[in-house]
Amino acid sequence: MKILFYGAGVLGSLYAARLSQAGLDVTVLARGQRLADLRQHGIVIEDPETGVRTTTPVKVVEALAPDDAYDLVVVLMRKNQVAAILPALAANQATPNVLFMVNNAAGPDAYIAALGRERVLLGFPGAGGRREGHVVYARLMDGGIQATTLGELDGAITPRLSAIVAAFQQANLPVELSAHMDAWLKTHAVVVTPIANAIYAAGGDITRAARTRDALLLMVRAMKEGFVALRALGIPITPFKLRVLIEWLPEPFQMLVLRQAYQEKSVQLMLESHANAARDEMALLTDEVKALIRQAGTPSPDFDRLALYVDPAMPPLAEGSAARPMSWRGVWIALGIGLVTLNFLANWLPQGRNRKSAA
Repeated sequence: MKILFYGAGVLGSLYAARLSQAGLDVTVLARGQRLADLRQHGIVIEDPETGVRTTTPVKVVEALAPDDAYDLVVVLMRKNQVAAILPALAANQATPNVLFMVNNAAGPDAYIAALGRERVLLGFPGAGGRREGHVVYARLMDGGIQATTLGELDGAITPRLSAIVAAFQQANLPVELSAHMDAWLKTHAVVVTPIANAIYAAGGDITRAARTRDALLLMVRAMKEGFVALRALGIPITPFKLRVLIEWLPEPFQMLVLRQAYQEKSVQLMLESHANAARDEMALLTDEVKALIRQAGTPSPDFDRLALYVDPAMPPLAEGSAARPMSWRGVWIALGIGLVTLNFLANWLPQGRNRKSAA
């Protein structure tokens, strides 16, 4: 498979390197200093946890000509950069498949209008990191947390989608398929924008956010408001595990989980690095989620409050701010269910043993 990566940032570099190392024919499109760096050094990736560094030479181009033929173009860049490249992708009719692995809460209509429905696939990466000079510090997420997720617009498992999955798996990239990729991306946007805005509310510091309860409470409540809007629009919340973490887990438990998670270096790399490097993208994505909420007509006071912090001029919350009371209702319900369950087991298990003994 002949693949062009349109975007040579952190994730485009990581995926291009992995696929190239697996023996696939990979080209990377880059410009400016990044183009010069790739030509001089190749793709240099360092795992920030292990310190293992790899250097992968790849073919590099600085433009996509109308007659350049690839089996697949992978667009892996910030959402606010995509509109500028759509004319070049539209002019290139020699490539039948374009996979947009991009944040997107607005839906694929702009892609379809430019390229035609038959050429468009949707996806999202399962990795994160940062770039310093010519070195990319990045790693894949555990597949159980977030695998590379791919899908056709109609959810079908087509031969071309299966071929892309096989290529990614050849590079040992964890892959999942989604039958509702547009819904997956909208759900992701509803989750990731409050995460980024809570980091901004803590001055761009995720460990400071972990110590600032008001930032965390605003974050989880903003996500819940987004979920209400998605439901009102008939958009399924996917993957299902997000409902468990965000809607079902009581707030005190959420605070404990978040504080612990935000101490992990891998989480800091995935969330803080991208949020601070891509504030312009998060501003656009926040506006796209706001548009969904307005379309749904559902209330969103916490999302709107937290969204103010995407503006760099907005002063951050005071560190350790805990003026907002937590809701403990879910805790008592969970404890009540637990006590009923324990009482049932305490009464049923001895009877079960007695029946077995009698038999």
